[in-house]
Amino acid sequence: MGTISWMRGAGPLVPFTEGFEEELRRLGHRPGAIRHHMVLMGQLDRWLTGEGLAVEDLSIALVEGFLASRRASGRRRVPTVATVARLLEYLRELQVVPIETLATPTSRDEMLVRYRHHLIVVRGLAPTTIRRYERFARRFLAGRASRTGDEIGIGNLTGTEVADWMLEAGSRLTVESAKREAADLRALLRFLYLDGILETDLGGAMPPVASWRGARLPATMSAADVDNLLAGCDRSIASGRRDRAILMLLARLGLRSGEVAALRLGDVDWRAGEIVVRGKARRRDRLPLPVDVGQALVDYLTDGRPVCGCPQLLLTIYAPPRPLHPSTITGIVYRACRRAGLARVGGHRLRHALATELLRQGADLIEIAQVLRQSDLGTTSGYAKIDRAVLRTVAQPWPGTRR
Repeated sequence: MGTISWMRGAGPLVPFTEGFEEELRRLGHRPGAIRHHMVLMGQLDRWLTGEGLAVEDLSIALVEGFLASRRASGRRRVPTVATVARLLEYLRELQVVPIETLATPTSRDEMLVRYRHHLIVVRGLAPTTIRRYERFARRFLAGRASRTGDEIGIGNLTGTEVADWMLEAGSRLTVESAKREAADLRALLRFLYLDGILETDLGGAMPPVASWRGARLPATMSAADVDNLLAGCDRSIASGRRDRAILMLLARLGLRSGEVAALRLGDVDWRAGEIVVRGKARRRDRLPLPVDVGQALVDYLTDGRPVCGCPQLLLTIYAPPRPLHPSTITGIVYRACRRAGLARVGGHRLRHALATELLRQGADLIEIAQVLRQSDLGTTSGYAKIDRAVLRTVAQPWPGTRR
């Protein structure tokens, strides 16, 4: 990479440019990404010089001030603190920038630590569910603390207030989202009761979210649309081979996005032709590995997966290599839909499509439940309504009309 003009100056960050550039190369960043980091480093260098600050003054708060000044100057595309974090980490390793001491945890922080322990050890929930519960707990407690002045955000909480909160949530959310919020709140309230913060289990007094099970047909996709999604992946590039492997796991095995993200290299037993899937509630299942899925994984592993010590099976394309988040997998499905000219759907729609195709090929509901690893057969029974043509033959006419 050619020398950028500011690197020849006398700013506070200039002495660290060559070392930082080499560190980015060591981490596997591409030339374009390295240049982006170095340009951003130069912008920070000029800002520090203008403010009369030294490199030793750098901190997260100072970086936020730098980025805020960029936004205030009318810049349309301003990076986040996370983009500058790599530079801060490098300077801390050199002991040029001091490691920031953590603030003294509040009573709410300590309670949230206990809540996380409860979710992991007592309830054994999946990591994605734990993160969802934690995000809700922080939002709910912070909002109530700001209104009441209570340090934790639970003081004088009553069943009436919980019921009012649920009614308000039901008025602004879809049924599915309202049920999710109710589950989040119920989990928090029951923990607060078990932890001794609440004297009454308000979670048990929460009103249910009104819904009618089985009132809608499951959303699905045709087998032809699934094939178009898979065909749209460019197998000549690393990202295309990775994306195709992900789509195959979703479409052929019916995995959830979180289960795909959790796969590890050791989960694939190539000799036995099986793959271990980490499901909900710490459940582990061994599934047969179809030939086409196995071939898609081989294509990615042999010519696409970055060489690193990360145990996860599927990694990011851009350096530094790191595990995929379930939301990233959702984005991969979105882009595949756009390439195939289909309406945007999430990864779970491919799970529905697999169940639908199995049903059309003659599989019974018990077999489908085993493939999808569903313990509640009532959940699987919804797929029995997927064939609209057959449903029309058994549907009763509306009173007063003819069929």
